[in-house]
Amino acid sequence: MASISSIAQSGMNAAQMTLNSSAHNIANMNTTGFHRQEVLQNSQAEGGVSTALTTARSEGASLETDVVAQLQAKNSFLANLAVFKTNDKIAGALLNMNA
Repeated sequence: MASISSIAQSGMNAAQMTLNSSAHNIANMNTTGFHRQEVLQNSQAEGGVSTALTTARSEGASLETDVVAQLQAKNSFLANLAVFKTNDKIAGALLNMNA
């Protein structure tokens, strides 16, 4: 099983990839022949998430989808950051108790 820190970090990395992808989609939405990027996430057996960047089959923009993806990614990043920070505080408290 992966550590809490590595699980939270994989979540932050997935959120970052989603933010980058949706920003790319919004920036290029008026480009002729543009195919949106999509981020696929899969849970890992040992904990955490893996991501893969794909290209949509059909042309065109989906501004609503990309704005919602940005908001979800932002909240996911902040939630995983809170887990990461809490784990760090707990580890620090345990080290202080044992010192």
